[in-house]
Amino acid sequence: MKRAGRRLAIATLALGTATAAIHAPQLAAQTRAPADAPLYKDARQPIPARVEDLLKRMTLEEKVAQMVTIWEGKAKIQTATGVFSPEIAAKSFPNGIGQIARPYDRRGVKVAAQGGVGAAGAAAGASNRSPAETAAYVNAAQRWAVEQTRLGIPMIFHEEALHGYVAPGATSFPQSIGLASSFDPALVERIFGVAAREMRAVGAQLALAPVVDVARDPRWGRIEETYGEDPHLVSEMGLAAIRGFQGTTLPLAPNKVFVTLKHMTGHGQPEGGTNIAPANISERTLRENFFPPFERAVKELPVMSVMASYNEIDGIPSHGNKWLLGDVLRKEWGFQGLVVSDYFAIREMVTRHKMYSDIGDAAARALDAGVDIETPDGEGFTKLPELLKAGKVTQEQIDTAVRRILTMKFQAGLFENPYVDANAAAAKVNTPDAVALAREAAQRAMVLLKNDQGVLPLDATKIKRMAVIGTHANDTPLGGYSEVPAKVVSVLDGMRAEGQGKFAVDYAEGVRLTKSRSWSADAVDLVEPEVNAKLADEAVATARNADVIVMVLGDNEQLSREAWADAHLGDRTSLDLIGPQNELARRIFALGKPVVVLLLNGRPLSVNYLSEAAPALIEGWYMGEQTGAAAADVIFGRVNPGGKLPVSIARNVGQLPNFYNYKPSARRGYLFDTTKPLYPFGYGLSYTSFTVGAPRIVTPRIGAGDTARVEVEVQNTGRRTGDEVVQLYVRDDEASVTRPVQELKGFQRVTLKAGERRTVRFELKPADLAIWNQQMQREVEPGTFTISAGPNSVDLKSAKLTVR
Repeated sequence: MKRAGRRLAIATLALGTATAAIHAPQLAAQTRAPADAPLYKDARQPIPARVEDLLKRMTLEEKVAQMVTIWEGKAKIQTATGVFSPEIAAKSFPNGIGQIARPYDRRGVKVAAQGGVGAAGAAAGASNRSPAETAAYVNAAQRWAVEQTRLGIPMIFHEEALHGYVAPGATSFPQSIGLASSFDPALVERIFGVAAREMRAVGAQLALAPVVDVARDPRWGRIEETYGEDPHLVSEMGLAAIRGFQGTTLPLAPNKVFVTLKHMTGHGQPEGGTNIAPANISERTLRENFFPPFERAVKELPVMSVMASYNEIDGIPSHGNKWLLGDVLRKEWGFQGLVVSDYFAIREMVTRHKMYSDIGDAAARALDAGVDIETPDGEGFTKLPELLKAGKVTQEQIDTAVRRILTMKFQAGLFENPYVDANAAAAKVNTPDAVALAREAAQRAMVLLKNDQGVLPLDATKIKRMAVIGTHANDTPLGGYSEVPAKVVSVLDGMRAEGQGKFAVDYAEGVRLTKSRSWSADAVDLVEPEVNAKLADEAVATARNADVIVMVLGDNEQLSREAWADAHLGDRTSLDLIGPQNELARRIFALGKPVVVLLLNGRPLSVNYLSEAAPALIEGWYMGEQTGAAAADVIFGRVNPGGKLPVSIARNVGQLPNFYNYKPSARRGYLFDTTKPLYPFGYGLSYTSFTVGAPRIVTPRIGAGDTARVEVEVQNTGRRTGDEVVQLYVRDDEASVTRPVQELKGFQRVTLKAGERRTVRFELKPADLAIWNQQMQREVEPGTFTISAGPNSVDLKSAKLTVR
């Protein structure tokens, strides 16, 4: 792993006067270690030396305490009302604690009628801590760890941050699959810079993000958490997220947080599309498709944390897979950070995978495989002292894990600056620049799928009355791993703001999908047909009086989500719109009026009927807190949509798998149907038109270790300024192993004025041309390569590159 600098940043943070905040004189005492202080408290010393000095002072019990987290057991460190208690914590954890999970939530506090409680989500209906409350809680807990435990080892606090910091009032950005549709890594970097700022303001130092799983099955409810089906796109977006969260160097800056790469690996193509099912994936497919985002992140940036995945590969669960976490991650890629267990995954080697009857044996297996810290609570790793005594684990295994954990804490500067300013936390969350960025992100995530006869953009001067139809035009879904933002702008809000003083806006619910859209609640209850029949009648009557109709259809957080338990399911056997949405659309289209359909959803939907019949169709995904503002910007033409699909959209589940980078022997055909997707990977329209020229290979003949330079000319041939994503694909024409029909190896999103022409430049490095040969070694084989460029993965122009 690359390390840029070992000097520990001593950033003096202002401290507030909230109950749990400390005073400046106390901070000074922390940062200026006495002359007789142990070496590990001397910030002038190298981090490895500080780690070793501290490690040799620790008892076995203190070491094991660093390897566990607390979440469900928060009642052991706080009062019944959720106030951190040093007395309770000292009694429960006399040797300290390594991590506290999700300090923003009120786990351990009894909530009346809280509904479902799950492994990944907070209790449904629970009211969680504000930024100031979270910061005060963190300070109180950290003060106990630093000032009242024997060695004063600070704790790490981790939070979720899939598409923004998950906490009340924090900024909610578009869901990951929407961010991927932007094809804009610079935007993603800015977004997670904001998320990091908000997290660090409340005292968190570790994000359980980004998800860099490659997703190859849209039945899988977690596909919305990913950056799509292509390893290059996922890699680029993942790297951008890491730069935003963490920066590019260590020690960690005061406004940055460590990332956790999730989930290593194969998680995105589970058997049957069901979460945590076996990933029946060969080593070659792992190396070609699933490993690259993790490998590039570990090799190119100072990543300190990787989370293992729940699934098994070839009979071995990732948490017990020494080849995966040891041979590949550490030995091949040089990873030096720590491996974090997914929530309850060590337990699941007993309960789910049925490998062991005793969690102690599962813990020994996980430690041997390379897992360093157990989340969300200590169950298996708390047994390490007795496992050591029984000879099932070694002292060196424990010491190795603790070294990695301590290194992260020193790199975070926690020994010098363990506290935050609780009074200032709220002012750093959901700031005006963050809200503006959320709107921009939603604008750039939207994908125009269809625009018959130039229905879009709408002209407000030609509208007297608009009808807005759809339950989620008013009640905005945000996607999984979301909290309650400070303010959500619905599509209805956006249209009403647009119409103010210009045209009237009427609303009808039209169709209701579920009785609740609580992501955390276990039960998913569909709405009765008779209720929807009445709503549809009302919507048609409303639409009949309108000049133009904006109809919001799709899914919500209950209809496709993380299935974290047998009682909390989230995967689907169908990709179709649920309920009577298509029937409502038929009745609305039959009115013969201009209709704009906006999809809000987390997974690609088989919208065959809408694709055929809707005058205009936009894929919005889950667009975040500024959904309605961004929708109005695009629908009325202030913003020209330029997003592209990060996944192929299948016509039906019978086509699955349907990813674009398939092997030549796949997709022969079906009786009575086609293998072609409804919409291909990389597809997206604009209000203007573009031409993308054939690639010009500046270096048409290169050696196996050389870099090829490619130029592609793109021109805006329409009348509006707009964005085009120029995409570069590679095909190895002859190889010693089979190769995909095409692979994305470069993309650039460019903004061009009407008539403007630009040359986009790419470099194809040896890694872009290499294969995994029969000996499972990387090699650039001599021969020809087809280099293709275009606006999507289908409409391409090509040229030849020769490798000598």
